[in-house]
Amino acid sequence: MNEDVKDLNLSVVKAFTILDAFVGDKKEWGVRELAKKTGYNKSTTYRLLSTLESLGALQKNNEDKYLLGLKLFELGNLVSIHKSLRKLSRTPLENIAREIKETVHFGVFDKGQVLYLNKTESPQGLKVSTQIGSYQKAYCTAIGKVLLAFSSEDEITKYLKTTSLDACTENTITDAKALEVALKKIRKQQYALDMEELELGLICIAIPVFGKNNDIVASISVSGPSSRFKLENIDNYLAIIKKGAREIEESIANYN
Repeated sequence: MNEDVKDLNLSVVKAFTILDAFVGDKKEWGVRELAKKTGYNKSTTYRLLSTLESLGALQKNNEDKYLLGLKLFELGNLVSIHKSLRKLSRTPLENIAREIKETVHFGVFDKGQVLYLNKTESPQGLKVSTQIGSYQKAYCTAIGKVLLAFSSEDEITKYLKTTSLDACTENTITDAKALEVALKKIRKQQYALDMEELELGLICIAIPVFGKNNDIVASISVSGPSSRFKLENIDNYLAIIKKGAREIEESIANYN
């Protein structure tokens, strides 16, 4: 066995081996023929196929043969969308970072968290410990609170009921009612602040980015140390960030 595969979960490896069989010219497989193709016994193959079907990765036709399911199509489209958003946001984020001289993030709401799609580092050298493709809590970040505030009422209600609002600092909002009030204020004023709620010494400001139907698509945030990120400069920060957001929105509107 390859050295890199030794520590992998074998069930996951087998599942991907099954899925790989659908990549070639043959798009439909029966249990017996797929077992022969993969070298797995029939019961193992059936169990894997049934599990993948229950997850939506595979589906069965009228002849009881398996083919790729809609879940993979959805995931593929999502990857494509995220890749496009990252490309469209790159230059506007660089411009914002150059003007404000702080770290800029671009993220979407995914699985109840913030998924960072893009990031431009501060030219002043401060490194914020985030990575493109990583996740962060929504309730205690400016970018997350914006994404929450512009979600549907049902999504917000579900989030508040299912999310544990643990304190990250002494400034974190840990009461669901208080967070709900804060989200309504954010929606009205069109921006959110993180006043050292995630990390002491770090302040962030974020605004929404809207799509063609005026639904929220993403959010842009700017993060800086409390020693130089001054509240009296909020209007100036907002003007610069909004300029970048409008550029991204125009690109989304014209994107085919």
